[in-house]
Amino acid sequence: MSPYPHATPTLTPLPQRILLVENSRTFTTMLREAIEQRLELPVSVATTLAEAGELLDREDGWFLVLTGLVLADGDRDQVVEYFVGRGLSTIVVSGVYDEDLRKRVLQQDIIDYVLKNTPGSLDYLVWLVQRLERNRRIAALVVDDSPSARGYAASLLGLYGYQAIQAGDGPSALQALEANPAIRLVVVDQEMPGMDGVELTRRLRTLRARDKVAVIGISGNSDPSLIPRFLKNGANDFLRKPFSREEFFCRISQNVDQLELIGTLQDLATRDFLTGLPNRRNFLEQATHRLEGHAPGDGRLAVAMLDIDHFKHINDSHGHEAGDQALRAVAAVLHAHTRPRDISARFGGEEFCLLLNGLDEDACAAHLEQLRAAIAALEVVLGEHTLRMTVSIGACHLQAGGNTLHELLGEADRQLYLAKAGGRNRVHIAATP
Repeated sequence: MSPYPHATPTLTPLPQRILLVENSRTFTTMLREAIEQRLELPVSVATTLAEAGELLDREDGWFLVLTGLVLADGDRDQVVEYFVGRGLSTIVVSGVYDEDLRKRVLQQDIIDYVLKNTPGSLDYLVWLVQRLERNRRIAALVVDDSPSARGYAASLLGLYGYQAIQAGDGPSALQALEANPAIRLVVVDQEMPGMDGVELTRRLRTLRARDKVAVIGISGNSDPSLIPRFLKNGANDFLRKPFSREEFFCRISQNVDQLELIGTLQDLATRDFLTGLPNRRNFLEQATHRLEGHAPGDGRLAVAMLDIDHFKHINDSHGHEAGDQALRAVAAVLHAHTRPRDISARFGGEEFCLLLNGLDEDACAAHLEQLRAAIAALEVVLGEHTLRMTVSIGACHLQAGGNTLHELLGEADRQLYLAKAGGRNRVHIAATP
């Protein structure tokens, strides 16, 4: 299961390498180990600009630079300009608090200015790197009728790694939201002609729920009723103009963190932890909803039960870790054979379940036979041994007179028993009356 349950799929691999430029060996060792162990991202270390340049020229796939300001071959301004000038996302890490320096550095296109010797700074930097890495898979929509204000907010989102999308009015924003399911964040200005921010937020919530998209209202209006109006109509947060870059980033990050936490909790409740497939409860809820909304013209529905043959023997002979690997391997094949309108799940133990849509008897038999053969062809490497396994599958179709889900599962289970009794490693489908 992906650690980013609601992440946007990426067609090409994203850059992953991190460059840490700092002359304190103790700090670089601690930060490097924390990032590599917690985030599993590769970190390279340099102590001078010259070393950093050699690494940047020699390797590809750089994602982020974390740099100190005290280097042997560059002063504070040169260090920042060197990395920003190369178009690299840069975080400045300093050992001394200097408000004038902080303001000067933040005027450039860096992501953040972090004091390294404060309590919790290491944890904050690891969180910041993780947040920036995940942002690249998230689209954010900025809605404002002012091109300059809209462009400024979009540029900040782009600096923090988001895929920034712009809309100049409410109708355009709603169209963008419907067209792009990757949008997880919307920044909405209040003062817009035709449809103001509060009304847009209300309409937006009819398209996307709070656990799918975070909405942040913004305005320079001092009306005290504006914040509760935004929040009561579905906004997650509110920012008063003018806002600082740091406040903007903190509010945005806090709301996206909450979205991801909700997504993680939902996955824990609805997905099987071992295999990543939907769990029994999730399958029953989805399948019941599908049956209730099924119309005769929607195509045939079938339910199939799948069971790993001699699974107890796998556990007894190779250990429970081998049994877990077998379950994950079968789940991966099952997931690959689950079409967009199908539902698959781990039902419990070594048993899996499918709801197949739009397949008649012959097509259903062929599809399940392909699934059976794909699992029989699996080779799971267990140290010096290779584990092979088979499955038995039982299935039945929804009848013209209608069936309850309980009836379909019962019949599919009976057909599974017949497949087992017939010798295992086979598909058995109930004949249609």
